[in-house]
This record gives sequence, C-alpha cells and structure tokens, in this order.
Amino acid sequence: MHKRRSSVGHSREAGVSESIGFVIIFSLVMVGIGLITLYGYPLLLKQQSVTNVRNMERDMIILQNDVKSLVYKNIPYKETSLQVAGGSLTVYGYGLSGYTASFTIKIINEADSTDYLEIEENAIGQLRYESDSLDDIIALENGAVLRRQKFSQGSAMLAEPRWYIDKVEGNETIVINLINISSDTVRSRTGVGTVKMALKDVWYNETPLGFWKVEIEYHPETEYDFSVAWQNYLTNTLGLTKSGSIYSKDGLERVVIKRYEISIESL
Repeated sequence: MHKRRSSVGHSREAGVSESIGFVIIFSLVMVGIGLITLYGYPLLLKQQSVTNVRNMERDMIILQNDVKSLVYKNIPYKETSLQVAGGSLTVYGYGLSGYTASFTIKIINEADSTDYLEIEENAIGQLRYESDSLDDIIALENGAVLRRQKFSQGSAMLAEPRWYIDKVEGNETIVINLINISSDTVRSRTGVGTVKMALKDVWYNETPLGFWKVEIEYHPETEYDFSVAWQNYLTNTLGLTKSGSIYSKDGLERVVIKRYEISIESL
C-alpha cells in the first residue's frame, strides 16, 4: 500500500526555504550598504573635498589675473563671480587684526653704504581660502598664489608674482611689484558670491643709474607661514642669495619698486 506525502508538509518546507533565502538576500544587502557607508561614503566625501580645493586653486588664479588687470592694464575696477565650496574665503586687509605677514626691502648704494632706502611693509594683506574637511590653505599674497597644509611646514607657489630681473648688455635691473590688499573690515564668504576689487593707490621708486644692492626679508605669520614658497621663488627663479632670513643681490644697475593698493570692496 503506497503512502502519500502530505501536501501540508511540502508547503511548510517551501515556506521555510523562501524565508531562509529572504534572510540571506537581506543580509547581503545590509552588508553591502554597511560596506558602502563605512568605506565608500568617506572616500566620496574626500574626493569632493579634493575637487573643491582644486576649484579654489583655479579661482584664486582668476583673482590673481584680476589683480594683474588692475595693476598693469590700468583697469580701475574688476569683479568676478565664484563659488566657494567646502570652506571659506576671507579677506584680511593690511593693518587689520588677523594678518601680520610683511616684507622689508632695503636698497643700498654699493659706492656709499650710508646711502640706502628701506621700505618696510607692516602688512601686505591677503585673500585666504581654508578648507573645512582638509588641511589645505590657498592664499593670494603679494601678487602670488600660494598653497600649504595647515599643520605642515612646507608651502608651494602655484602662480608667481610679476617680479623680474632685466639684463641688458650685462647690466641688471630688478623690478619688484608690491601688491597690498586692503579692506575696511575682515570679510568672509561661503557659497556663491562676487569679489569686487578696485585700484586705490600707486607708489613708485626708481634708483638712479649706479651700483646697487637689494635686500629682501619676508616676515611670515606663525600659523600661515609661506616662507618655503617665497624662498624657492626668490632663490630659484630670481637668483637671489639667501643669508639667514635675508635674500640679496648686488651689482644691480637700477632697482625699481612699485607698490599698488588693491581694495576689496565686497566679497
């Protein structure tokens, strides 16, 4: 006599198999979500932060070109719209609290050391971007675009200022353009905004023909020190000699110094 298999028992087995399958699939989905949350999402945020910093590097170079237009092309006013993401853009006008970096330049007559001119910039002002999630700092300082890590000693120059040495028939002339950034208050910007700037003042000094020595000293801030970037530029690009904190060059036929004040009207 044949025994029949109960249809009720078969249904129970099928139900148990479907439940186990559902639990396994659900577990795999949750593990995948957990892995993405644990590893993928932080990488995505870091990549976005890196992108924000790179975009700000580009924007700082655009602002540097605006400064060049004001200084060298006699354009009285410039404005540029930009998006500040992942951090804040702040302007520190020279003479205001929060920014103290400066340059001292001394021009010495090699025929008579008592004949010299010392130009001391108490502060030169700065446009500074600080990333929220990374340690990157990007600054427009004295016509140069600079970058450093907040807790690192090194720094790099992304775009050079317009200083140069002109050599004609063995005679050398050095031209130094000082760019002072001014503002009536410390301003900061995140998100979309417009940087408006204007040329306010120009000062000019040129030595007569002779034999001159120039000495340049950079006085950095403690927390925002771009000494390495300026050192590489002054020694490698301009060919100045470093002794302590002073960079010098002698045997110059003429020394030309121009100082421009750029006012940040809004940010």
